[in-house]
Amino acid sequence: MKNVYESVRAVGLDVHSKFTTVSMRDGQARVVRRERLDHRDRVRLREQLSHWPQGVPMVLEASFGWAAVADLLEQAGLMPRLCNCYKLERFRQMHGQDKTNKKDADLLSLLPFEKKEWWRVWLSPPPVRDLRERMRHRSSLVSVQTGTKNRLAALLHRHGILHEFSDLFGVGGRKFLGELWREGRAGEISLLPGALSALRDLVELLDSVRSQLARIAGELRSQLDRDEVIRRLDGIPGIGLILAHTILAEIGQIERFASHNALANYSLLAPRSDDTGEDDGSKPIGRHLGKRGNRTLQWALLEAARGAVRRGGKWRRIFDAATEGGRNHLNRGYIKVARELVKVVFVVLSRKVEYTDHPPCRPGSWAAREQASPVGTPRQGMQSFLSGTRSGTGQPSRPMAAVR
Repeated sequence: MKNVYESVRAVGLDVHSKFTTVSMRDGQARVVRRERLDHRDRVRLREQLSHWPQGVPMVLEASFGWAAVADLLEQAGLMPRLCNCYKLERFRQMHGQDKTNKKDADLLSLLPFEKKEWWRVWLSPPPVRDLRERMRHRSSLVSVQTGTKNRLAALLHRHGILHEFSDLFGVGGRKFLGELWREGRAGEISLLPGALSALRDLVELLDSVRSQLARIAGELRSQLDRDEVIRRLDGIPGIGLILAHTILAEIGQIERFASHNALANYSLLAPRSDDTGEDDGSKPIGRHLGKRGNRTLQWALLEAARGAVRRGGKWRRIFDAATEGGRNHLNRGYIKVARELVKVVFVVLSRKVEYTDHPPCRPGSWAAREQASPVGTPRQGMQSFLSGTRSGTGQPSRPMAAVR
């Protein structure tokens, strides 16, 4: 067994909920060993991993449940690598293989022999996954809260109970619901036992969800005081406490993005055209956002875009330019603003700077040279030159001497 492990150069792991199928290949890409990991017996599993060769890439598919196995591999001193599941499916189709546990593991073990790591995606560390877990849990609680409110409003409507509150769940509305919860009647209308039981359960569920959301908000607010990165994101227009944590969790490490264009692609905020076969010079048609990326990050940036537009300034101008003053194509306008926010988020995180409405000039630009050159010197810039021109013409205010 030891000699077999010494010849292993690549490992593929097909992960499932209760077990993992393993294929190991040597330097000639031949399968030299197959194993099966039983997730229920962790003691035996760690013992099994202790015999595996170190310094060898071990490829897992980025599907449900990969994180637990990757953590076990890292704890054993091994080298887990994560594979893009969509690209793996195309790779399988190219090889014309059926989908079985053994063949999936064989295919994954072939990937380290590719010349380029086109298949590899970022393996997020446990702290990033933990923050994502918290923020996505909060998002699910908000969905439960919204659904509970809708069901309460529908219950009152079904039984003809009217109210004059603009917000049924504000201070006055909650007092009204509390009286209805205790007495089971509103005016001359009394709720039947089944309806009253449902109303009481919904009110108690809403109170429970609200208390959990308040607790999570308190924990996040305490982190804001000691986390400099969160404070920087919180200062960007439209991005508040919750969105700052969400964006940071979904991005993970900004260093893995080469530019703001790469971050926009990952955020599904880079419109792509599908206009092949059209005449050259025509306006691109079929432009749409991608479907394979981080949808949670896309949602967070679009929510931030709505807040930035409400703030006004240049964000409102970007929105108005894309929507004809807010009359048409509103979604397109929010996408435009969100795309600009991607640039700001990338700069704030990558350069570790604070957001400002008036960023400094780009080094080497005309504006930067103009600011650096004192007025009156030969290189005083375009602004000083235009100050001596006739208004609206761009021509010098004094006649130019003829050159002899």
